[in-house]
Amino acid sequence: MKAVLYQVDAFADRVFEGNPAAIVPLDVWPSVEVMQAIAAENNLAETAFLAPEGEAYRLRWFTPTVEVDLCGHATLASAHVLFAHLGYSEPEIRFETRSGTLVVSREGDKLSMDFPAAKPKPYPAPEAIAEALGAKPLVWAKTSNLMAVFDRAEEVVALKPDFPALGKLLEPLNAGLVATAPGEDGIDFVSRFFAPAHGIDEDPVTGSAHCTSVPYWAKKLGKSDLVARQVSKRGGTLWCSDAGERVILRGRCADFMKAEISF
Repeated sequence: MKAVLYQVDAFADRVFEGNPAAIVPLDVWPSVEVMQAIAAENNLAETAFLAPEGEAYRLRWFTPTVEVDLCGHATLASAHVLFAHLGYSEPEIRFETRSGTLVVSREGDKLSMDFPAAKPKPYPAPEAIAEALGAKPLVWAKTSNLMAVFDRAEEVVALKPDFPALGKLLEPLNAGLVATAPGEDGIDFVSRFFAPAHGIDEDPVTGSAHCTSVPYWAKKLGKSDLVARQVSKRGGTLWCSDAGERVILRGRCADFMKAEISF
């Protein structure tokens, strides 16, 4: 079986920025084992597979080790491939996923994603996780992920987690960890995202993590429209809106590679 693989940098204005995702459009679904093997071979944070389903597309996401319920940057990159390379001409794309229907639309020079909000609730301070993270935050909260809130952006940038220890502690929770703090100079908040229990020590730019951080910062800052910066080594910017039970995430994409694969 052959397919075309696109590698796209999501939440990026240029290549080598943002979060790289591999996108594989399909006519026929291979087995889960084959998709997982392709994702492991790519060794990117996410490989997305999509195929037509009625008037929408079925979309599935795989890390190098597991299939996941939600991935923002690979959804953005999948929509980019359809719009920019596969001749999709409608104003919006509907993706059917394990997290329900996700809609991506064109919005000026950006793509806009409509995702379910995940409103964090206070969480008892996990001292062992703080030790593995290498710093004690002001606030702990949790949705499907843990969130550690710091006082200053510099504290988030300076984090040097013990990834093997952090992975062992997060694995029973089946969670990643969002480290976040207020931003400055036009950036409302910054973040980093660690998911060593899912085979990703640090994800460069994580759309799904903002389903948790946007509701938190919208309430904290008293505003619904926010500019977020993920301060990983590659870095990336998201333009976000809190819409109650939904979160709107906007970003750009840059093409890196197109290749034929056989499996």
